[in-house]
Amino acid sequence: MRNQDSGKAAPSQVQSVDRAISVLELLARNGEAGITEIAGELGVHKSTASRLVSVLESRGLVEQLGERGKYAIGFGIVRLAGAATGRMDLARLGRQTCQELAESLGETVNIAVADEGVAINISQARGHAAITTQNWTGQRTPLHATSSGKILLAHLEEAERRRLLRRKLESYTPRTTVDPADLAGELERIVTDGYAACFEEFELGMHAVAVPIFGPGGEVVAAISASGPSYRLSRQRVRQIVRPMAEAAAELSSQLGYFTE
Repeated sequence: MRNQDSGKAAPSQVQSVDRAISVLELLARNGEAGITEIAGELGVHKSTASRLVSVLESRGLVEQLGERGKYAIGFGIVRLAGAATGRMDLARLGRQTCQELAESLGETVNIAVADEGVAINISQARGHAAITTQNWTGQRTPLHATSSGKILLAHLEEAERRRLLRRKLESYTPRTTVDPADLAGELERIVTDGYAACFEEFELGMHAVAVPIFGPGGEVVAAISASGPSYRLSRQRVRQIVRPMAEAAAELSSQLGYFTE
């Protein structure tokens, strides 16, 4: 019986993945190729090459140019590349916004995106008063216990949001909201208010506030947050800095192609 808990793929599976990538690289390099050419490139029988191409075609990663014709890169690759490019553009464009906002507020500023039920920080800048030295770039943080995460969670499609709220919500501090009904109510307020705040919910002694960043179609694609020690980033100050944060987020959203009327 196959050991599903070993965490290791069988050698044949790894080889198949490697060959599939080689097919994509061949088509990207040559523009198009037939089964015979692909088989020769991989050093495999034509039936093996045909099976590999068939799987790639079923996922839209390659397409056949006419009946019994050669194969070329499919639009599925464009979709995947577009997602990666969009994220890279956001990180690049957001770097200056993060830095300017951090300098203005004096706190640590991060940009985060949603990814498979968590938030991933893709950009960070520290202000002159920031006390933390931790670099959160590339780190995964919970949606329900961070200000950025709550923004992203609040703006997910309803079915996905409900699915995530059905999971066990981990408690990071005594202040973490772990009751799904309470969190659902808070998410509704976040959409109405236009910002989310966390008061020692992920880390004791730390407060944070976040606002949404919009993409070209008006969808929330990321969140920008400011975090700092609770003695300085008080509840009153959180309310005061929402406006400059929203203005910075609006500027970044416009660079991504979103404009309000």
